[in-house]
Amino acid sequence: MSFLSLFSSSYDATGYGPIFEEEPLDIVYTKESPDRHISMNCRARANPAPTYRWRRDNWEIKLMELPNEHYSLVGGNLIINNPEEKKHAGIYVCVAKNMYGTVISKEAKVKFGYLEEFPDEERDPVTVKEGQGAVLLCVPPKRWPAEVTFRWIYNEFPVFLHPDKRRFVSQSTGNLYISKVEASDAGNYSCYVFNPQIGKGVYSKFIPLISTEESEYKADLVVKFPDTTAMLNYNVTLECFALGNPAPHIVWRKIGATDLPASAQVSMSGALLHLYNVQYEDSAGYECEAINQKWQDWHQAWLYVEAAPEWAVTINNTQKDIGSEHTMSCVANGKPVPYIRWLKDGYSYGKGELKFSSLTFEDSGMYQCIAENYWGIIYASAELRVIACAPTFELNPVKKYLLGANNGRVVIECKPRAAPRPRFTWTKGKEVLFNNSRISIMFDGSLEILNATRNDEGVYTCLAENDRGKANSTGTLTITEATQITVAPEDTQVMVGEEVHLQCQASFDPSLDITFIWSLDFRVINFYLEWKHYERIMDSGELKIMNVQLRHEGRYTCTAQTVVDNVTASADLKVKGLPAPPGGVRVEEIRDTSVKLVWNQGADHGSPILGYTIQTRDFYALTEVDWKDASTSPTPLGGRSVMADVVDLYPWMEYEFRVYATNGFGDGEASIPSMKIKTWDAVPVVAPTNVGGYGGKDGELVITWTPVQPQYFYGKKFGYVVAFKPHDDVDWWYETISDPETRRYVHRDASFRVKSNDFQVREFQVKVKTFNSKGDGPYSLSTTVYYPRDVPSESPTDVYSRPVSSHEALVWWIPVKYWRKYDDTEPGANRIFVPASMNQTRLENMLPDSHYLIEVRAYNGAGVGPPSEHCEMFTKRAPPSVCPQKTRKPLFSSLLLCSALLCSAVQVMFRKTGYITGPIYMTGWHFIDFPMPQVGDYELEVRGRYEGGDGPIRKIRLQGKASFLRPTLSLATMLLLALCIVILGI
Repeated sequence: MSFLSLFSSSYDATGYGPIFEEEPLDIVYTKESPDRHISMNCRARANPAPTYRWRRDNWEIKLMELPNEHYSLVGGNLIINNPEEKKHAGIYVCVAKNMYGTVISKEAKVKFGYLEEFPDEERDPVTVKEGQGAVLLCVPPKRWPAEVTFRWIYNEFPVFLHPDKRRFVSQSTGNLYISKVEASDAGNYSCYVFNPQIGKGVYSKFIPLISTEESEYKADLVVKFPDTTAMLNYNVTLECFALGNPAPHIVWRKIGATDLPASAQVSMSGALLHLYNVQYEDSAGYECEAINQKWQDWHQAWLYVEAAPEWAVTINNTQKDIGSEHTMSCVANGKPVPYIRWLKDGYSYGKGELKFSSLTFEDSGMYQCIAENYWGIIYASAELRVIACAPTFELNPVKKYLLGANNGRVVIECKPRAAPRPRFTWTKGKEVLFNNSRISIMFDGSLEILNATRNDEGVYTCLAENDRGKANSTGTLTITEATQITVAPEDTQVMVGEEVHLQCQASFDPSLDITFIWSLDFRVINFYLEWKHYERIMDSGELKIMNVQLRHEGRYTCTAQTVVDNVTASADLKVKGLPAPPGGVRVEEIRDTSVKLVWNQGADHGSPILGYTIQTRDFYALTEVDWKDASTSPTPLGGRSVMADVVDLYPWMEYEFRVYATNGFGDGEASIPSMKIKTWDAVPVVAPTNVGGYGGKDGELVITWTPVQPQYFYGKKFGYVVAFKPHDDVDWWYETISDPETRRYVHRDASFRVKSNDFQVREFQVKVKTFNSKGDGPYSLSTTVYYPRDVPSESPTDVYSRPVSSHEALVWWIPVKYWRKYDDTEPGANRIFVPASMNQTRLENMLPDSHYLIEVRAYNGAGVGPPSEHCEMFTKRAPPSVCPQKTRKPLFSSLLLCSALLCSAVQVMFRKTGYITGPIYMTGWHFIDFPMPQVGDYELEVRGRYEGGDGPIRKIRLQGKASFLRPTLSLATMLLLALCIVILGI
């Protein structure tokens, strides 16, 4: 059968071109492999079955003409025997072909993997002081593939070093980093490199690590992740590690965001940031910060997220008529945007979109769309078959019975299957129809009749003819009365929460059925799902809207529809209520203490907008709803405002903004928050508070202050400058503190001890200021700090004390030392220290009914002064350890007698069983009256109160019962239960 006759035959042929079911994959082959061959798989589905060929580096492998000792073909699979790198490494493609066309598989690479040995030269030792950091270089050998894992051997194989907070192995360079060397780190180290794809590992010569004396030094980032590109939906790891003593800890941040992505995970004591299943929104700058007590160091780099091509719109097998127009296109997503090119039967055919103005048989074949970017390449295959046939109405005849509306437009379709396109002729009965002002034959063969009347009723026949044959099809047209809207809906205004009715009625042909359809802004209303607000009144087109909300505002359209025609009528519903949220809130200008905010006005919902309010939420907001009203310029913001300056912001602070409008009904819903921004940094303006200090022993001057809150840092590298000098000196001494959370500085100078005999150096002037990367802030007020020449020489006087309970006493003057006169020794006395601003304190945990001695001494940084005179005091007696007991004796059917009460008072709590609290009563009598509960169980907690404190608790349970009262008593009267509390064991 010839090529031309194949495609000019019946369009429903069962043959088809090749479609790949299995394509070759990339292969890494090693000399150590036990298999001495490589298998490249290829299989395609086709009818008739395809033949296969292979190409290497765009050169066809001659498999049929000459025998080859290396290549053989098994089905569609290519077998490479005894592969050699120089002969067989390269790019391979499989070619499948049959009578309908040719397709080419995706490319597959054959590479030869290797991992060379480390050099035999001895490695130089690394000498480092204890407390300092060390870097041991791996210098890995050449290898393929480049993806390997690194580990370090410690002293002997197979003892591997376990990374921790101090020790880190970079999987990028293989280097071993030790932030703070300890004596136990000394030893021999060897770098071990393992290639998982070829299953081979090698290790270096040992590197001796020698440690000496200890020292402290600042945090210093030595492993810094570079700008990194990650693949969409893949995982990526960023490395960051610092040397320092104390060992620094690492903090990770996503720039411009409050939190790391939800998929982020930090491991290796902060050295690694893992981002799993990376998405486009994860593309941002990332920062790692190393912090120890000596310094801070940080590093920023950008993470870019890109993607391999992925089909969004692909191609399908298509059968088209000869001479027709046709367009073939495919769309692929990816980043960078993929490049699109085409193959036809294995050969390059163009790029972008393929357009055919008039198809011929030669356009038939197998087409492949190829999308390619830096990250990959994808293929899509489809067959285009061009056919020719005589007209036939077997699949799509003219409708046998046709309906049209009076004075309406009638279209009778005529769409036979034919190729090439046929010529169309229409007849009514025996009359041939020609184009005129009312009747026309359309391009696709359909017959159009305008302003149809009863005279247009009859039998219509469509005749289709081309160079391969002809066919016809007939239908009967009947004209019915047109549908008309008789009662149309009217424009309506309604308040939120009210109910409204929209009318709709129509006249129509009585032989037809009518349906009313309602839509809001061209969206058809689903009465089944939206029953809470919409109801269609049966037997009419009326629409009832209940509990109207703002979202129900819009244009409502009623459509009256029959099988012949339809007609519509519309009305606008206006809903009055709170204003809609503004839209498009965005920051256009960023400054240090202000931003320019822009927004779009929302709907006023029937009441003019009176003004706008801007709210902010900063980095330190505690919850998602922690919004605060912002200061703006101008103030207030009028109802026509679309921009404003938000002022009085903190510099170097992360903010987001939202806006809400106010009208006569109240405050509307807030807008969607803007994107988060960070104000520019600025010089700090807040000084530390509570600056003070004291002199200590051995020449120490201790300076203290209250740190500045983080929102006042105003920039990076925030810290403090401590300034101090002897009172009469001119020159100040300065010390820089880089930790923003530090609250004290200790200056040691042995000369202080010598100068302490000189009265002039006992006073120091002290002040502290802030600084950041933009400059210095203001100093605090100067404070005088007294360096102690000696311990206090005078003892406190007028020491007074009094007992509070059996375990506590109150004493005036400070500090206090107390012990029992006969039972304790003075060296083992209890001590408490009280600030100098206080002149009294409470002594606790004392023993009851004991004789105590109390003394008071003054103290400073140099020590404790002489004692005051001893003050003697007796603590009170302890309360008894036995709980109160109860007795009950009937008296007049409702009262109980009681015996003498030995405590000073009784405390009684009356509560319902299962409850924690209840009313508390105090009494000094021998009994207490309670209303007897009628229903439910109750408890009494009774405890005696004594001079030395409260005694233990006795619980009394009461069971309420319904009372049978005489008719002369009020129903509100309750029996009284008298409880007599007798304290025993005293």
